[in-house]
Amino acid sequence: MVGTQQQPLQVLNALDVAKTQWYHFTAIVIAGMGFFTDAYDLFCISLVTKLLGRIYYTVPGSPTPGILPPNVSAAVNGVAFCGTLSGQLFFGWLGDKMGRKKVYGMTLMMMVLFSLASGQSFGHTPKTVMGTLCFFRFWLGFGIGGDYPLSATIMSEYANKKTRGAFIAAVFAMQGFGILAGGLIAIVISSVFRARFPSPAYAVDPAASVPPQADYVWRIILMFGSVPAGVTYYWRLKMPETARYTALVAKNAKQAAADMSKVLQVEITEEQAKSMESKNEAQYGLFSMEFLRRHGKHLLGTTMTWLLLDIAFYSQNLFQKDIFSAIGWIPKPKTMSALDELYKIARAQTLIALCGTVPGYWFTVGLIDIIGRFWIQLVGFFMMSVFMLGLALPYHHWTTSGNHIGFVVMYAFTFFFANFGPNSTTFIVPAEIFPARLRSTCHGISAASGKVGAIIGSFGFLYLAQNPDQTKTDHGYPPGIGVRNSLFLLAGCNIFGLLFTFLVPESKGKSLEEMSGENDSDETSDYYVGAEYEEYPAKRIGNSFQ
Repeated sequence: MVGTQQQPLQVLNALDVAKTQWYHFTAIVIAGMGFFTDAYDLFCISLVTKLLGRIYYTVPGSPTPGILPPNVSAAVNGVAFCGTLSGQLFFGWLGDKMGRKKVYGMTLMMMVLFSLASGQSFGHTPKTVMGTLCFFRFWLGFGIGGDYPLSATIMSEYANKKTRGAFIAAVFAMQGFGILAGGLIAIVISSVFRARFPSPAYAVDPAASVPPQADYVWRIILMFGSVPAGVTYYWRLKMPETARYTALVAKNAKQAAADMSKVLQVEITEEQAKSMESKNEAQYGLFSMEFLRRHGKHLLGTTMTWLLLDIAFYSQNLFQKDIFSAIGWIPKPKTMSALDELYKIARAQTLIALCGTVPGYWFTVGLIDIIGRFWIQLVGFFMMSVFMLGLALPYHHWTTSGNHIGFVVMYAFTFFFANFGPNSTTFIVPAEIFPARLRSTCHGISAASGKVGAIIGSFGFLYLAQNPDQTKTDHGYPPGIGVRNSLFLLAGCNIFGLLFTFLVPESKGKSLEEMSGENDSDETSDYYVGAEYEEYPAKRIGNSFQ
């Protein structure tokens, strides 16, 4: 009895203890370029909204340049989040029904097509241009949403258990480079057009401050998002289905043996792989009492921590304008031309990404399989709370002349501990703790919960953070509770995130089957106790997905 139950575990164990190979790094790049594109497409719109306001909403004779009305700004910036939320739920479910590989190509093709389409937004009036832009960006977000559960699930099912956290974190860390690339591309494009079509500041000549060619600038920046996605499309189609899905869900032993051989560069016979099929006989659905008993609190933990994290994370742009204006990175709009403003916004965002965003991601990659997911997330939430309270309590001190450097440092550390903390771990853990047949679905649900938080953080707090004095609010916005009180609320969100972290189990050094409860018998539990494993005896071969 023990021998027959250990046989399938030995095959899965071959995946868990396989040495890190070139294929793993190839998979990181292929999956990571999807996240590079995701971040570029979602964040680059914030770089061009000021330019869109100047081009389409400048009122002749106004002393200040045009800006997007609040409802239009919310739609342009938020419609991709709505699409992403929908895509996470739909493609997460579809990835468990059809397989990761079949759906993976669909999401990337959507990103390519709708990145290009966003730059082709058409119409003769501001309303029609913004309307078509929103339509295309919704479907762009829909494709981006699918990349979250699929990339995480594929990487978790390819990786060995020793470095699985670092591999999934490395995929997610490509977001940092995507944000950085968005800023750099905007800097390059705006610099080229500024040199070719020089224009005066708005205060000097309002009409001439926006050259007609500026309409090409934002379109080129948005369309560039199709390039990295298009480059990796062929290689994504060449990736084999994950062996765990093929064997445990699709129950195709022959194909599983072939795919495992490619991934591990070892030869595994069909007879060995067939033994895996018996492991998944106890089926239970997402809405069953059995799932609730086994994983209900885990799903509550992953959804709530991601929701609370994204409320805080996406609300941090509320005080970017205070920082940039206070330290002189971005002068008053009327003192710049449209392309000057774009250049300076992109430069400021790039510096923030370089100093606060990118390092945090890679600290997670380096330390997650040493420290563990739980402690990185717990400490991350705690430090975010500390720094947000550190910004809120003496807020008036930070905003007075001479104290701006301290404000920037506190702000950068908040970003750092978000990325070296829950922003990374909330993506990683849902791909590790649920059963193979529900893994993509549960990750999609967790990610969609995060996007609800992103919408609340980006737009709910945009209104909440307005000055209580009507005369000091941003144009078109009603009075709110102010930035200081908003920071107190956000610190509270982080504290609740810390508490919900206790519902999420630690997955460091454990197999996916051990975490998901797919090895429930006494024999299999005994088999997985301890850290020493024998690598499955198999003949080495040198194939890969070529």
